[in-house]
Amino acid sequence: MPAVHPADFPLEHLLQLPKAELHVHLEGCMTPALLVELAEKHGEKLEREDVEERYNTRTFLEFLELFKWATSYLREPEDYARLAELTAVRLIAQNCEYAELTLSVGIMLLRKQNVERNLAAISEATRKSGLRIQWIFDAVRQFGPDKAMDVARLAAQMKSEGVIAFGMGGDEESLPAADFRGVYDYVAGAGLHRVVHAGETGGPEAVRDAVEILGAERIGHGIASIRDAKLMDILIERQIPLEICPKSNLCTGALAKLLGAQKASLEDHPLPKFIARGVPVTLATDDPAMFRTNLDETYSLAATKSGLTRTQLVAIAEAGFRHAFLPAAEKQAVLERFRAEAKSLDLL
Repeated sequence: MPAVHPADFPLEHLLQLPKAELHVHLEGCMTPALLVELAEKHGEKLEREDVEERYNTRTFLEFLELFKWATSYLREPEDYARLAELTAVRLIAQNCEYAELTLSVGIMLLRKQNVERNLAAISEATRKSGLRIQWIFDAVRQFGPDKAMDVARLAAQMKSEGVIAFGMGGDEESLPAADFRGVYDYVAGAGLHRVVHAGETGGPEAVRDAVEILGAERIGHGIASIRDAKLMDILIERQIPLEICPKSNLCTGALAKLLGAQKASLEDHPLPKFIARGVPVTLATDDPAMFRTNLDETYSLAATKSGLTRTQLVAIAEAGFRHAFLPAAEKQAVLERFRAEAKSLDLL
């Protein structure tokens, strides 16, 4: 049965709340229009309609192929700067006040790009926007631990440039977490935060391994945790949030796989069950352009498809700031501003 829109508050007030975006890949913000623009810059003509059709992914492997193809047009620091500038503008338009943008550094290294120059161009482009941003350097799991360590070392070297965490995405079923223990130990020793994509297409054991073996402080997706009550207890006890990206889970087929079904709908997402259980969660977009979504739609769908109440939605928005990798004093100040704004909108 479809969820109903909660009647206890105007949805537009929710959308006016300050928001944090903790799980978004910069490269996944590449719109079809920008892809066409960059292709033309590099001497290739693409038809907008063909690109938009290719964005209609239905499985995780289809998405990985799309990501690989679309990002192949990010060839120079200026390309990344253009993408970053447009992304910051869109985030600000959705009342996003803080973002931790994931950069696919493993892909940059595969393509023999200069990561330092790319980050410098990205930082300069976003600095002009005024949006508070920090960076997560992401390794590709299926590339193996040696390549992941290359990304980790760069992350440690560029802490002064706003890199605050190391993450690992890609095909979580390709290699066991234990293979990357040394990488994550190095990251922890370097004073970086640790995030892991787990329990998206894999099972709950992938989330448990990310927490117990790799020391993950946040879990990307983690929807398979719904199948393991003891694991959820661990997430609650240690306050390790799941970065929930509902539209992504639909477009990659991850939600259908979790349900053991041919198809799934957002009404089937376990988000309300996690909240009812007390598991900490944040809402995010993952690869918004590729999944044709944004922060506003993500929150709107949580209300209309998952049937979350005003109290639950405001708590999730606040959690975005509470689980951010911000210095304690800055985080406290941000949370106080958030609560003041929520009260002014009659949401608290």
